[in-house]
Amino acid sequence: MTNLQNNQEVEEPKIKGINAFVLMFIIILLMTIFTYIIPAGQYDRVESNGRMVVDPESFHYIDSNPVGFLDMFKSVHLGMLEGASIILFVFLFGGALGVMQKTGAIDSFIKVMASKFGKQEYVLIPILILIFASLGTLIGSAEDTLVYIAIIIPLTMALRMDAITGFAIVMLGTLATGFTSGITNPFNIGVAQTIAELPMYSGMSYRIIVFFVFYILTVIYISRHAKRVKNDPSKGIYGKYKREEIIEIDLDFKMSGRHLLALLVLLANFVALIVGVIKFQWYISEIGGIFLLSCIIMSVICKLSPNKMAEGFITGARDMVEGALIIGFAQTILVITTTGGLIDTILHFVANAVSVLPASINAVGMFLLQLCLNFLVPSGSGQAALTMPIMTPLADLIGVTRQTAVLAFQFGDGISNMVIPTSGVLLAGLAIAGIPFSKWVKWVFPYFLIQTGLAIILLVIAHVMNYGPF
Repeated sequence: MTNLQNNQEVEEPKIKGINAFVLMFIIILLMTIFTYIIPAGQYDRVESNGRMVVDPESFHYIDSNPVGFLDMFKSVHLGMLEGASIILFVFLFGGALGVMQKTGAIDSFIKVMASKFGKQEYVLIPILILIFASLGTLIGSAEDTLVYIAIIIPLTMALRMDAITGFAIVMLGTLATGFTSGITNPFNIGVAQTIAELPMYSGMSYRIIVFFVFYILTVIYISRHAKRVKNDPSKGIYGKYKREEIIEIDLDFKMSGRHLLALLVLLANFVALIVGVIKFQWYISEIGGIFLLSCIIMSVICKLSPNKMAEGFITGARDMVEGALIIGFAQTILVITTTGGLIDTILHFVANAVSVLPASINAVGMFLLQLCLNFLVPSGSGQAALTMPIMTPLADLIGVTRQTAVLAFQFGDGISNMVIPTSGVLLAGLAIAGIPFSKWVKWVFPYFLIQTGLAIILLVIAHVMNYGPF
């Protein structure tokens, strides 16, 4: 098979679009200005099941605390501190991945997959999406998916697709399909149902239906784009990757025994990750540690010298700098809105607005509310702790089941993560892939609208069938 550049002499278009850091700074500036305009308010917090939640009857205005000019810049450092655990996790992930790539095992995996699916990529895409969607819906994978981007994009490029296909497989699979449907996701469903005093993971059968509805949408949307790019490479979005650097597919490629053994270690790593998260409540420290251990074992198997391991770690961590730093900038927005007392005031006003909607669309109103609030609090567990103490009694008052209110929360929290510029995971992933935020939003926006429409239909059905147990 000849290299693409010999068949298609098309000049690589220059990447255009606003830089993610510029976009984040504009939002930081706007939020700072809003602290002078929007009155500060506050709900009292009370402890419930070991978690601080909002008392829905306690809203009151407080003295304004506008964020000063110098304080705005100080908040960037505070945002970095707030996001430090995730930022360091991304660096550790990147370093471990760099070592794994040094072994050559991942490159061998990509070549084998390319040779096996060179003519069957439309079998591979649904399989990969199902894998990532399962991680999102069962164990709440989010930040930990960043490491897969650097693996899946080269694979889709080898299959003569583009970078956005690989990126979308990971992000739309994990977040838009998996995290949003949340069959047993401990970070959104687990927290929200606990606050709403619902049986843990109750209503699972309907969420399984939701999962497959979103899964089918994701497969169709990504596959259609992949087909267009295969037919006309100029329609692709390649980010930092170059079409002329696409590797040739060697249909006779054979993987070495050492690389196969190293990949089995990587597979065992993923199995241990899933078991650890579900059974032992592992979080990013444990996950990062097991990746580091795995990369060392893989290096020993592939006879990588200690110096080469160190070089790989440094290179991998360096490649994650932009993605890691953007997480801190996203946290800065939360620091400013919290310091200025904006979040509770906004929540109070929009909750009151939802309460006067007609009963038939109350659930939809809750969903739209959560969709907007995710801009300010782009964290599943954080948004649940902030909004569900208010949404739960509100649901009782306006005739919506608590289970439907939780469903509205998970839809609002998950769907908007694909388009909001405050989603640290999204922006970090885009930075790793080298895809401008503006290009991504233009590409994914039709998907966002379709998924929003499906979510509204699913919520109306849930409301009509009295989705419960209560």
